[in-house]
Amino acid sequence: MAVVQRLYRVADHVFGLSLPAEWEAALSNYAPFLIEEGDPLFRVEILQDAYTPPANLEHVYTDRSDEDMPRIELYHEGSDWLFGVSKWRDTPICCYISASADFSRATLHILPDCNDVRFAIDNAAMLLYAFATSGLQTLEMHASVTVRDGYAQLFLGHSGTGKSTHSRLWQEAYPDAWLLNDDNPVLRVLPDGEVRVYGSPWSGKTPCYKNQSALVRGIVKLSQAPHNEIRLLRLPEAYAYMLASSSGLKIVPEMMDCLYETIAKTIQLVPVYGLECLPNTDAARLCHDTLTK
Repeated sequence: MAVVQRLYRVADHVFGLSLPAEWEAALSNYAPFLIEEGDPLFRVEILQDAYTPPANLEHVYTDRSDEDMPRIELYHEGSDWLFGVSKWRDTPICCYISASADFSRATLHILPDCNDVRFAIDNAAMLLYAFATSGLQTLEMHASVTVRDGYAQLFLGHSGTGKSTHSRLWQEAYPDAWLLNDDNPVLRVLPDGEVRVYGSPWSGKTPCYKNQSALVRGIVKLSQAPHNEIRLLRLPEAYAYMLASSSGLKIVPEMMDCLYETIAKTIQLVPVYGLECLPNTDAARLCHDTLTK
């Protein structure tokens, strides 16, 4: 089976994938980020094999999210890491990610009965990207991002809160507004103090894979309500919502120190609001008018 080596740049961070050539066609979401050369933060070798985890692994924890979300089993493999990923919370593991202690090298083992190669590759790339960039003033966010007038708004909230709906309502209210990413944008605090958000190859159920970026005008935590009301959040509230919406390996103190620092800088540079809202364009206009006043 022919193997191809590919490099991708997301939010100006480079990573590499080594994969069977026949699988590349399934990764159209990565095409806008393809580059010819660069110095990757991490590389992933992708295999389809009947991998069996070593017997002496130390189980660290199980990450169980909502029923319609993946389950991740985390193990220590000596000083290295092993992640087992299932597509849904209560289904069998479909792939394993064996990663070096610093997340610079990894092997993705896609099990023979896995029927969704792209799911396995996306989850491996997202996990490793979040971990490898955590010390670089970078946050991989769970958010929907809409851009208008050259500035971006990040909408945060639990799954099902209405992040995608609110982005759509912005586009209905303002025809020149557009969607940058609908699930996993990347936010960076740059050396000059700018806070910028970038598109990524990962966008949940919405196929939105734009290799573009915009300055962040504001961050909005959404919650459903029988009314539309917005308020500026106090720093502790803003911090808690940002932490809950960013990806990181929270059992690694050094990594979390970096995430804490990046979040703290972000909320000092960008206002964070809480929006209690109905799913209507009045909520979008209220949000827009507050952020732009």
